[in-house]
Amino acid sequence: MGNLFGSKKKKETRITEQDRAVFQLKVQRDKSKQYAKKLDVALEKEKDMVRQLLRNGRKERAKLLLRKKKYQEGLIQKTENQLETIERMIHNIEFAQIEANVVQRLSEGNAALKKMHELLSIEDVERIMDDTAAGIEYQREIDELLSGGLTEENEEDVVAELEQLLQESEEQKEVEPKKEPEPPKVEEEEEEEEIKLPDVPTGELEEKQREKKKREAAPAMLAS
Repeated sequence: MGNLFGSKKKKETRITEQDRAVFQLKVQRDKSKQYAKKLDVALEKEKDMVRQLLRNGRKERAKLLLRKKKYQEGLIQKTENQLETIERMIHNIEFAQIEANVVQRLSEGNAALKKMHELLSIEDVERIMDDTAAGIEYQREIDELLSGGLTEENEEDVVAELEQLLQESEEQKEVEPKKEPEPPKVEEEEEEEEIKLPDVPTGELEEKQREKKKREAAPAMLAS
């Protein structure tokens, strides 16, 4: 009787391998979206830097950044495709038969996300603009990261984009108005030259005044 009125034991929820796979997929998808958003911002910034490098005549450095950009775009697309494939596999009613394949796919997804993280971990991309040791070291880091990561077709796309940006840079130079040289500035004299006037002949003036007084006094003396 006690068992009839007593509380029923809750049925234990068993977490299956399929549940774990679904959870891992969600984690990967969230990370992928975060990285993709950050990489999109970085790609726009780096494309502006490519144009600046071309204007400065640094074609090889511009090409290196374009290779990095191409690699990033391919990585984003690859990760998105993998996640879509994994999602279809997880919801397959015959999951038990393809479980090992799903695990392998999740492992590949983690590897792609790790690559994304490495790209975002290389901070201060502006270093590539410098001729210092830091700038050279940054180029080496990118070369090492891209080693074997681009196909021949990717490399051809990079060259085509580089030539297009180079042409745009040259066309922009042609349409920019040329600045006419400014006329040389004439320095204004800070102080005007003092105008010198000749001295007044005071002695001669006094002599004439004395003679005038004598002439005026002479008739008066004769009259007396």
